[in-house]
Amino acid sequence: MPGAYCFIEYGGPETQQLLERPMPTPGPGQLLVAVRAAGVNPADWKVRSGARRATVPVTFPAVLGREVSGVVTGVGEGVSGFSVGDAVFGATATGFGGYAEYTLTDASSTALKPSAVSFADAAVIPVAIGTAYDALTQLDLRAGSTLLVVGAGGGTGQSMLQLAALRGVSVTGVAGSAKRELVESLGATWVESGQHLLSRIPGTVDAVFDAVGADLSALVTLVTDPKQLISIGNTTGAQELGGSGVTRRRTSEVFTEIAALVAASKVDPHVTARLPLSRAGEALALVESGHSTGKVVIEVS
Repeated sequence: MPGAYCFIEYGGPETQQLLERPMPTPGPGQLLVAVRAAGVNPADWKVRSGARRATVPVTFPAVLGREVSGVVTGVGEGVSGFSVGDAVFGATATGFGGYAEYTLTDASSTALKPSAVSFADAAVIPVAIGTAYDALTQLDLRAGSTLLVVGAGGGTGQSMLQLAALRGVSVTGVAGSAKRELVESLGATWVESGQHLLSRIPGTVDAVFDAVGADLSALVTLVTDPKQLISIGNTTGAQELGGSGVTRRRTSEVFTEIAALVAASKVDPHVTARLPLSRAGEALALVESGHSTGKVVIEVS
């Protein structure tokens, strides 16, 4: 049976282990994918910890991970546009994870991988870049607008800096001093994170994107319209202030649009660490520590 990296109960890293799992069978509208790479995200350890049990139900043992790239090895009933042998990437189907040799994706949330995009880069499009892409669409900022990104050094923050710059938006990125060089290299003005943040931000901005759950009551004062405050770190808090979270689309069409930007070297997924499935625990620990300066990928042969 194929291997998969799972957690067997809610808790810390001690609940994780590599197990053999039955080969998935694609249902209607689904694809069976031989995984080549899986993206690692903060949401993975948050689901494992039980912090998201109210919104992400799991059946133990549960396979970790939410996004993959790989090769189609099976096509479910009613699927069109995909064939066995296609290189693809996308979000895993409900109840299935990405840290595995084989997984299922919904065809509607899967896209063909351009040949110019590596499997590692494609694997990190659905979550981090996809979230930033949807958030920027939601904010509907025009060239010359100003945007504050809190948590600019993380995967989603880095993606937002790049995507906003492509629109001609002037971006200020809040991040720790260790990530200053990265933030500035992506065309943003760096502001150090920490206490008294507002004192380091000159004037107001047209929109705020919070990726870490910062002090939203302070951040909302920077925008004239609270609807221009989006937080993925504290969606409930943003809503209470008149802002919102991100409405994710996760469609083949959106993923295809993003992949085209990556293929044209307009957006860099910034994959900085690649580990094999046998070291999936180390990969997740890198992300859970908060010290990774780029995206972490698990590569599956």
